[in-house]
Amino acid sequence: MIDGLIGKKINMTTSFDDEKGLAVPTTVIKLGPCKVTQVKTLKRDGYESVQIGFNESKRLNNPQIGHQKRSNSSYKILKEVSSSSVDSVEVGQSFDCSIFEVGEKVSIQGISKGKGFAGTVKRYNFKGGPKTHGQSDRHRAPGSIGAGSSPGRVWKGTKMSGHMGSEKVTQKGLKITKIDKENNIIEVKGSVPGSNTNAVIVLKENYAS
Repeated sequence: MIDGLIGKKINMTTSFDDEKGLAVPTTVIKLGPCKVTQVKTLKRDGYESVQIGFNESKRLNNPQIGHQKRSNSSYKILKEVSSSSVDSVEVGQSFDCSIFEVGEKVSIQGISKGKGFAGTVKRYNFKGGPKTHGQSDRHRAPGSIGAGSSPGRVWKGTKMSGHMGSEKVTQKGLKITKIDKENNIIEVKGSVPGSNTNAVIVLKENYAS
């Protein structure tokens, strides 16, 4: 058994909890099926993991085709996930959303939406400059970025304007509210990183409910 699957975010919707009488915001995810393309062992690779593939494609380059030849597959997306027992997993084996259960909590990784070039007020919630005392054009300016004499440079990691979004984000503790095993679709309570149709990785968690 593996501890995660690759899927595709479809959209957000609203589900109704008949017992509590509540409208619950949920995200619909097309999850799997995923085929095992490689099994990494401690003896051969130095660590244990299972590589799985998702989203079949006919437009692969030669290295990708050669790598997946053993599993007789042609997947566009390959990711590594952990497994409780690597010895029980074989190349070519397929997994679907049935490895999860309703009520289980999961972590979901995805690439966040790109926001383009953003200033410090939007990117890091800076306060901005004063609106009085002659500050006519400093309302959204970042202010000082460091001393001139020492260290005489800008420290790495200083919060400044730049590209916002388009980075890996992990959302933890999302509860599975519904599973459609026939169509390999699950619904999780809350939002998931990324735009619709973006690839996401759903990983098992051991959080207390």
